[in-house]
Amino acid sequence: MDQEPARIGAQGIDHESPKKEVSPGFEEKISREPSIESFRTADESGEKTEVQENQDVEVGQTEDAHPAPVKVPRSQRRGLFGRFTILAEVEEPKHYPRRTKWFITFVIALAAVAAPLGSAIIFPSLLQISDDLHTTPTITNFSAAFYMLSMSIFPLWWSSFSETLGRRTIYLISFTLFLLWNILAAISENIAMLIVMRILGGGAAASVQAVGAGTIADIWEVRERGRAMGIFYLGPLCGPLFAPIIGGALANKFGWRSTQWFLAIYGGAVLVFLFFALPEVSLTLIPNPPLLIAPRQTLKATKSLVADAGKEVSRDRPPLTRTTSRVSSIHLKSKKYLSMARRIFIDPLKILLYLRFPAVLITVYYASITFGSLYLLSISLQTTFSKPPYNFSVTIVGLLYIPSSIGYVLASLFGGKWTDTIMAREAKKAGRYEADGKLKYRPEDRMRENAWIAAFLYPAALVWYGWTAEKGIFWLVPLIANFFFGIGSMLIFAMATTMLTEFMPKKASSGVAVNNFVRNIFSFVGAVVAQPLIAAIGNGWLFTGVGVIAACSSIVVWAMRKFGPKWRQRMDRELN
Repeated sequence: MDQEPARIGAQGIDHESPKKEVSPGFEEKISREPSIESFRTADESGEKTEVQENQDVEVGQTEDAHPAPVKVPRSQRRGLFGRFTILAEVEEPKHYPRRTKWFITFVIALAAVAAPLGSAIIFPSLLQISDDLHTTPTITNFSAAFYMLSMSIFPLWWSSFSETLGRRTIYLISFTLFLLWNILAAISENIAMLIVMRILGGGAAASVQAVGAGTIADIWEVRERGRAMGIFYLGPLCGPLFAPIIGGALANKFGWRSTQWFLAIYGGAVLVFLFFALPEVSLTLIPNPPLLIAPRQTLKATKSLVADAGKEVSRDRPPLTRTTSRVSSIHLKSKKYLSMARRIFIDPLKILLYLRFPAVLITVYYASITFGSLYLLSISLQTTFSKPPYNFSVTIVGLLYIPSSIGYVLASLFGGKWTDTIMAREAKKAGRYEADGKLKYRPEDRMRENAWIAAFLYPAALVWYGWTAEKGIFWLVPLIANFFFGIGSMLIFAMATTMLTEFMPKKASSGVAVNNFVRNIFSFVGAVVAQPLIAAIGNGWLFTGVGVIAACSSIVVWAMRKFGPKWRQRMDRELN
């Protein structure tokens, strides 16, 4: 009995890692009493105490050297087919060696390529699809537009389920479905079947858009997360780079169906990679032993006492009638099915309620304006450079996406590290230190001069591109504008995503799912209206208007600096 208070006290220290599942054989682990030194080590490595969680959402700086990772026995690994992973699961994912963290980041980035790859690979072959399936180009465009719409809706469910089922399970299920839907899309006999299969395929691949950012937050400390998130975002942004090139080459050589077979092959290869190389890293599934589990002997004794008590009670009351038993059974089953239906259909939509917090709302809005601009630009490239005065072939048009993608890569490699440096600078400048001398980080500190530079760069690049393309100026001039657009937009994408994972550290994938929902709706609208607007008013005025809206939206940066701390504290109080 003397040891029980120590266990309960330890429970408060490890509050950052709530655990909900009990792995087989876990009873053997709890018999080992945790030492005071182990709790001191956990506290020194940057884990939050219960007192710290009730304060502002400020994350302490951690030491460079982590304790050696403790491997989970193969029979106790979590997630779907978890025991087959070559890379071992560990009790604290942030204790993985850096090279292992970068490997996991690479695996997730590779999986994140699938969704945007599928959205853009079909662009060069839209006319082939119209001819082959005997439909109009307008109807064929819906196969691309609704694909992006599904990428906004499905992550709400993937994110919600990942908080209880785990990241690995969601990855394996979603990519199995992605493989299946793309095979069916490749053998579609009519446009209706193709559109439906494309919607399902886009929704399956979109799991990584939300769950992937949650995985990055699971394994990386806050002080390094900006750089890691930038590298992760290379995956989604490399899709639009390679998709038109691959799609154009395949469509010219083998026809449009080959693009869907390529997606199926890619999805299958990623599925095999995930199956063997990705362990479960979510901490929300691991149980907390001192309060949730008792030793085997205690459980047996408890069952015995309950059984004896039941016998005593049964002597003093009449037995239940058959009618009462049936009514109770029906009531319990109905309650079970209603709870299951709510969990499947209603709970994922609750994620959208995070938009009631101003810090989340304006961050998501700013990223969505930028993302919608990207898709307007992508469709403009296809439309403008395939017609006079340029008259480029499908393959050459695909190569025109390279300059903006080079901008994405450069911003990913250096922008994330830049924002991490800015956060550390702001913490030192404000004198925010823990009692042990470690820095306190705040999410809103990521939006400083880097955001102002991006806020100027990408709207100016849009106006530059619009008028040079409108006037038919030498093709290199508008493509240079696209390079700067790539840098500015990538700075915003990575910054916004990282901030959302830090505003809600225990619901990282939910924050990113909200972002994906809104921004993909913007991209859906952009894909639908781009062609009619270009035909009606031309590239010049279209991108001037978009550039003005983007520039005015930079008020978000000022608002976050002025009101961000107050908004974050209010959100922290409500969420806790």
